Amino acid sequence: MSGGSSRERLEAALTRIDDPNGEGARACLTVYRASARAAAEAADARARAGISLGPLDGAIVSIKDLFDVAGEVTRAGSKVLAEEAKPAAADAPVVRSLRSGGAVIVAKTNMTEFAFSGVGVNPHYGTPGNPADRKRIPGGSTAGGAVAVADAMCEVAIGSDTGGSARIPGALCGLVGFKPSRQRISTAGVFPLSQSIDSVGPIAASVIDCAKADSVMAGENFDAREPAPLAGLRIGIAQGMPLENLDETVAKRFSDAIDRLERVGARLSNEKLALLDGMAQVNSRGGIQPAEAFTVHRDRLNRRGDALDQNVRTRLERARNITAADYIEMVNERAALIRAMEARLADIDVLAMPTTPIVAPTIEEMAAPDIFARKNAMLLRNTAIANFFDLCAISLPLPRDGGLPVGLMLIVRNGHDHRLFRIAAAIERLLGT
Repeated sequence: MSGGSSRERLEAALTRIDDPNGEGARACLTVYRASARAAAEAADARARAGISLGPLDGAIVSIKDLFDVAGEVTRAGSKVLAEEAKPAAADAPVVRSLRSGGAVIVAKTNMTEFAFSGVGVNPHYGTPGNPADRKRIPGGSTAGGAVAVADAMCEVAIGSDTGGSARIPGALCGLVGFKPSRQRISTAGVFPLSQSIDSVGPIAASVIDCAKADSVMAGENFDAREPAPLAGLRIGIAQGMPLENLDETVAKRFSDAIDRLERVGARLSNEKLALLDGMAQVNSRGGIQPAEAFTVHRDRLNRRGDALDQNVRTRLERARNITAADYIEMVNERAALIRAMEARLADIDVLAMPTTPIVAPTIEEMAAPDIFARKNAMLLRNTAIANFFDLCAISLPLPRDGGLPVGLMLIVRNGHDHRLFRIAAAIERLLGT
């Protein structure tokens, strides 16, 4: 976190949110001025007394629009929910953890409606422009959170990740996005997309800030471990589908990063992952996420389908005809594939691939439904691997050289989150981003 008192940093963040020429109105749907100022004052008073509630004490934090806040309707980026839903009875456990850790919650951030795309477009509340090029999408579904961090409206954004919703906007906006081992952080009080796959993760400018937020949300003591040694680190380069159809910018940056890792003594291996065919087979029958999402929204689709983001509606409707037998079969097949992938990754330290195969498309080109569908699938293609196989993953920004942001995704087995942070910190330092 940057220097200065919590109150000073908060006021600077509020100034950025309120800038009429900025993205504040599109990135931040609710701004908590009074409570944030009170929280910042309290954090500064603790600091003066030499008291700390933890690594996020006094940090300026935003939360995605799908986290329950007591007394507020949880919109999840939807006008229909804003009109129909009842106010939350209590803060989500994640929000309670942030508050008890001294975090200064400044805003609720914009998102893809119901968190159901990797693009970040929202026709109801506006689409915040990518900080690298305002004509481009920010990535989704934690769109407003990534823009808020990049534009200094907050220091850490708390989002969700069901198919890449923290890592995709992290990659497209030049930030770090983290998807934890799903079971470590409670999803209670988080508006669901896919109940068996949803996870909660942070977006920030650095690996250490993501690690701090992760520790607070998981209820763990933060331990600033040394970055892992890169010499001898076993890095598997995922072959096949994750490297197919990369655009020129992504291909070059990824190749450059791998070359640098090899030069410092990392042990690279090309890993052909036949299990990805099993994932494709499950998804070809409709997939688990769409089936679970349709269950959440079936009544809403029937009553108010015309009032939803039509790209989201189209994706939800595709799952209408998935039968209970199909769903149970897919769940069982996925469970077997998860076990197989755990064994497959046992002999490497980390799996590497580009976070997204393409850089951020323009907002204008995504207006065509067919292009939206194709590029949304491309944006989700690599990140969804970690969700399907119940793994832990992080996206690091690669050196930009004046171009658009590109992400490097690192994946480890479930439960190896702390190890991943150490590896990511070492690679972050090597790349100098």
